[in-house]
Parts: sequence; structure tokens; C-alpha cells
Amino acid sequence: MNKLDTKGLLLRILIPTAVLSLSYLLLGFYCNIPYILLFCILGTVILVPIELGIMLFASKKDYGTYSLKSAFAGQEKIAIWKVLIIAFVFFGIAGLLSAFVAPIENQIFAEMRSNVLHLLPIGFDWTNFEYVKTFSKPILIFTCIYYGIFNGLVAPITEELFFRGYLTSHYEKQTWFTPILIAILFSLYHFWLPFQNVFRILAFAPVAYVAYKKKNLYISICFHCFCNLFSVVGFVSAVLR
Repeated sequence: MNKLDTKGLLLRILIPTAVLSLSYLLLGFYCNIPYILLFCILGTVILVPIELGIMLFASKKDYGTYSLKSAFAGQEKIAIWKVLIIAFVFFGIAGLLSAFVAPIENQIFAEMRSNVLHLLPIGFDWTNFEYVKTFSKPILIFTCIYYGIFNGLVAPITEELFFRGYLTSHYEKQTWFTPILIAILFSLYHFWLPFQNVFRILAFAPVAYVAYKKKNLYISICFHCFCNLFSVVGFVSAVLR
């Protein structure tokens, strides 16, 4: 297995998110569709292919064929019902964090967030549902469907394969802190959502650690999908009601 040093780890994290975030920022000034839809489309054509490509080439080096084996290195099987229970427990914990920690973090960074958004077109604020609802009903429906598929399934599955699978198993320094470090870097790589890092780290670090100790990637995949699908439901109910 080809191990990653710290420089290699950071480059594999920063390059995909930098390309996506810069493209989103530049195209956002000329956008005539909901910005959240623009982001999901860019994520589909930029972020997902880059991260999948890195894993495919890593598998080629490690195993001689293009596959996703590099993401499943050292993984062990666990009964699906156990995976779902563990993931759901951590989903409940994330819910508590969203109720008690996220509001405090939002309050702390409220002024900074407002100043940043003031410099950008209104669409960059994904919580401005009144703006989103100014688009036609067909566009809103398409946005909800695309957002649901991308954010609820495609993005979280790809990110978990990449972060909790490939990067975690291939990092050269394997200690108890490795999954925590990857969880922190995962949170920071969300350049497009820079004011929710405390919540994301507290929500993802524990499940990342358990998935690492249990050697089962599906725990974190299910957890991530649960969280994102919950966000999708909230978005859809807000813009279509």
C-alpha cells in the first residue's frame, strides 16, 4: 500500500475543494439559477470526479486495477443492522449538537458571516429561502430533486469513501488520533460553509473514530447520509411549502 505523508494528505484534500470553491465563487456572480443548484452541479462535475479519480489511481498502484479497493483497505464486515443502529445513535447525537451547539456557533460568527455575505450576491446565502422561492416552480422542483440526490447520496458516499476510507487508511501516521485528524480536515475542507466547523467536527469526529476502530466504513457512510438527507428534507419543506 502506498502511504501518504502529511503533504500528500493535505494536497489531496485542498486541491479538489479549492477548484470547486473557486469555480463556485466565480460562476456565482453570473448565476441565474438557485445557487445551491449551481453548487451541486459543480460538485457533480468537479469534486466527485476528482475524489473518485484519486481513489481509482490509488487502487491501480496498490492492486493493479482501477477500482475503489483503496477506500476499503483493512475493512471488516459488520451486520447491517449493527451498522444502522450505530449510525442512527450518532445521528441522534448530531441532532442534539445541532440544537445546542450549532446555534451558539452561529451566534458567535453571525457578524462575520453577515459581513462576508454582504460582499457577495444574495444567492450565496443558502438560508435565504425567500430568494430561492423567486424562481419558477419547475426550477424549484428540479433543484430539490438534484439537491436530494447529490447531497443526500452522491456527495456523502463519495466523501466517506475518500476521507474515512482512502485518506484515513493510507495516511502514514496510524494512531488513535488519525480519524480525528481526518475529521477535522474534512470539516475545514468545506470552504463554501466556513462558519460551521465546530459543529461539524463535534458531529463527525466521534463516528469517524468508531468507524476506524470497528474497521467498517459503512457506519460513517450511513451516518453522513442520514445527516444530509435530514438537511434535504428541511430545504425541500422550506422552498416548496
